[in-house]
Amino acid sequence: MKYSYSISDSDKKKLMSMLFILVLFSIMNSTMFMVSVPDIAEYFGLLPSQVSWVVTGYIILYSIGALLYGKLVDIFPIKNLLTFGISLFVIGSIFGFLAPSYLLVVLSRMVQACGAAAVIAIVFVIPSRYFPQEKGKMLGILSSAMAFGAGLGPVLGGFIAGFLDWHYIFLFSFFVGLTLPFIRVLLPKEEKKNGKPDVIGALLMAAGVALFILFITTFYWPYLLFGTIISATFFWWIYYCKDPLILPEMFKNNVYRITVSTSFFGTLIMFSNLFILPLLLRDVHGLSTVQIGLVLFPGAVLGAFVGRLAGGFTDRFGSQMVCYFAIILIFFGSTFLSSFIGFAPWVISLIFSINFIAFPIFQTSMANLISTVLPDEQMGVGMGVYNLGNLISGAVGGAIIGRILDYSFVGISLNPFVESTGVVVVYSNIFVGLAVLAILIGLYFYLSNRRQQMLVQRDNVQHIKQLGS
Repeated sequence: MKYSYSISDSDKKKLMSMLFILVLFSIMNSTMFMVSVPDIAEYFGLLPSQVSWVVTGYIILYSIGALLYGKLVDIFPIKNLLTFGISLFVIGSIFGFLAPSYLLVVLSRMVQACGAAAVIAIVFVIPSRYFPQEKGKMLGILSSAMAFGAGLGPVLGGFIAGFLDWHYIFLFSFFVGLTLPFIRVLLPKEEKKNGKPDVIGALLMAAGVALFILFITTFYWPYLLFGTIISATFFWWIYYCKDPLILPEMFKNNVYRITVSTSFFGTLIMFSNLFILPLLLRDVHGLSTVQIGLVLFPGAVLGAFVGRLAGGFTDRFGSQMVCYFAIILIFFGSTFLSSFIGFAPWVISLIFSINFIAFPIFQTSMANLISTVLPDEQMGVGMGVYNLGNLISGAVGGAIIGRILDYSFVGISLNPFVESTGVVVVYSNIFVGLAVLAILIGLYFYLSNRRQQMLVQRDNVQHIKQLGS
């Protein structure tokens, strides 16, 4: 079922500016607090395991919300859902700034997550629904906001916490509420569509995802056991529910399944790079939080600039070709980081810019592919599953890298160009592993799509034969 909406060119530009700001704040808010976790621990006298809930609690609700809002956007008007999400984000920011206890800080972060999840789930549906002829360009702009926010968040969070206080990070996030009046005016009016939320499926899915994320952040095995049981119950439920949270038929779409899988592992590499680089700059080069942010910042700016062009690349060369190009950039970025890991920070900043450039290109190609293979009535939840996978991949990447660093020992360098010793070899070998993973992702994407094309050609031949007979 297709929907037709009329938005003037002037309002279209204004709307995209507002959406860019929303995505920017949503992504920044998830990274700004990472640099202030030690300050929060000292302020409340907490252990690292206790203060980690500032980040863990946010990730859990942010991930779950990405899928739930994706389903709701197939039923309820986008304008109303975004209004609700932005309002929650602002409320969480106000309470966080005024919070007198750590418990209220964590609860405020969770309220923020419930609001920010609406942004990340909904804005990537808007180009396909409202601007189908320009969705590649629009998705590129939004992906550039993600890349810019990922790099700008630690920088801005470090400056705010360093020169003011960590409470003011909450206050800074409050200003996203200024976009709400413009969003209300610029978004077209929609009617509620048929369907109702699958409450039982949502609760099962939320519990399963929460337990899985808790496992990968704590490696407490009972979380994995109960999460697996609940997830199995969820998949049983969606096969027998009349109006399930996720339609099982959606996963029978081979191109969609291939794209979501490729995006999961590609994003895992991206977030692993973002996780490991600050640790590298601290352990090997002894940089402060602010200095680390400054090393990341040039790449974030370049990523934002290139991201605005990525949509045009997908429209001109096709999403698959652009994806191959992004994976090649990811491979070279990881390989160069492994080879030049002991060089001056400005060299690392220059090399890491390759990864930042690859990030929006990769995300745009993946999002554009999904928007072309799913019908409109599945677009919201399809994007929700896609975003959920990407968010979980970030948690998985961070957990795996953390475990490798915890238990690694200084051994033989896997990169023949690295002659250093000590901790440099450990980091170099991790980047070698990420480069190998990039090769495997590229091969999987190529071979899977090639097989899919062969199946389509075979079906077409059989269909022609049937018509002839």
